[in-house]
Amino acid sequence: MKKFSKKRILEEANRVIEIEVKNILSARKYFGSEFAKAVEIIASCNGKVVVTGIGKSGIIGRKIAATLASTGTSSIFLHPGEAIHGDLGMVCKSDVVLAISNSGETDEILRIVPSLKKIGVPIISITSRPDSSLGLQSTVVVATGPIQEADPFSLIPSSSTTVALVLGDAIAITLMTMKGFQKQDYAFYHPGGNLGRRLMLRVKDVMQTGDKIPAVSCESTMEEAISEINKKNLGFTLVLDGNSVVAGIITDGDLRRLLAKKIDIFRLKAKDCMTKNPLGIDEEKLAVYALAIMEEKEITCLVIRDKYGRAKGIVHLHDVLGKRQFSQEL
Repeated sequence: MKKFSKKRILEEANRVIEIEVKNILSARKYFGSEFAKAVEIIASCNGKVVVTGIGKSGIIGRKIAATLASTGTSSIFLHPGEAIHGDLGMVCKSDVVLAISNSGETDEILRIVPSLKKIGVPIISITSRPDSSLGLQSTVVVATGPIQEADPFSLIPSSSTTVALVLGDAIAITLMTMKGFQKQDYAFYHPGGNLGRRLMLRVKDVMQTGDKIPAVSCESTMEEAISEINKKNLGFTLVLDGNSVVAGIITDGDLRRLLAKKIDIFRLKAKDCMTKNPLGIDEEKLAVYALAIMEEKEITCLVIRDKYGRAKGIVHLHDVLGKRQFSQEL
């Protein structure tokens, strides 16, 4: 093995990165109606996306299938070698096949194409050669253009797999955006992830209670209300009537709007500046629903009331996402 200096090692690493980036940028030149058509076919699919590829392309195919599935597009990976031994039974007419082959001449994939055509599924191929055997038999070809692999001999799948991965991500995330996929949807498909686990908790598990709830009375001065907002550092304070029932809320936004109207808020009481009947949520609801409400209404907090209308707790956007806990740990 040759002994390289640190400088030479970094030069070689940078050469590889530059070649792969160059190939990605080159592939963009081939973006057009075929890519759009491929996305439209998958978007209108009533079944699943069946991703297939072998070798390094198969590894990329598994990742693309996983990304599609985790972002709301039903997808599986089908090994072409296993397909010819019975696994083609996984493919239905309502599906779409996404085949990955840089050369477009991968024997294992070409052997299953006649069966796929007999089933009647659309075939979308990611290949560098639209005029290849696979390209000519595909419904749509997402072409990468000529590929220069990153190794000195341009033989080892490197740039080709990187470009296929990027194109797969482009397809998956475009579909995700078209479907209006939201954080709560991501949490549903990722219950084991940090965000997913948190969003699948109950509101009662993430809400703040007791002295952590910012609150003033209806008769409090605005100076007292602002002091409470600053003290609890949540961007709002609840306003309670004489029976401790939640009468309203004063937020940072309320203060800005009042000041913009040149209103002397220090001559007013909390009841004069509050927004009545702030939105709430049941403590047994999932945190993901709290997040959905806050995003829909463009607010940052919800109130949890007891059966008498008193504040049992509050849940802030940061409590749901775990940001407050993270900042405290830092």
